[in-house]
Amino acid sequence: MNERVTPFQAGSSFTELVDMLRAYIKQETVGELRGTWRWLGWGAIGGISILLGCLFVLIGVLRLLQSTVFENSTSLSWLPYFIVLATTIALVLFSQSRIRKPFLYRKEI
Repeated sequence: MNERVTPFQAGSSFTELVDMLRAYIKQETVGELRGTWRWLGWGAIGGISILLGCLFVLIGVLRLLQSTVFENSTSLSWLPYFIVLATTIALVLFSQSRIRKPFLYRKEI
């Protein structure tokens, strides 16, 4: 929807004013909403992909710790879970510290 709104001329009818206002509202909102949904869609796909990747890596690390480092330990069987939990918390805190864009759309002035 790239049609431009023509300026209102003195002496034009009321219906032309309404049509011009309707075209202006479509021009200023529809494109922005499409961009918003596109932004949210790609963000959701990226977030789910990163989440699944981190989940598989953390489960792999847990399995590696259980099978190699703490293989015969019965009293320290909780330690691999603690290590993976601490790593998960560190990753979440690091991710939150890297978020820089607080607004969805901001026009440059």
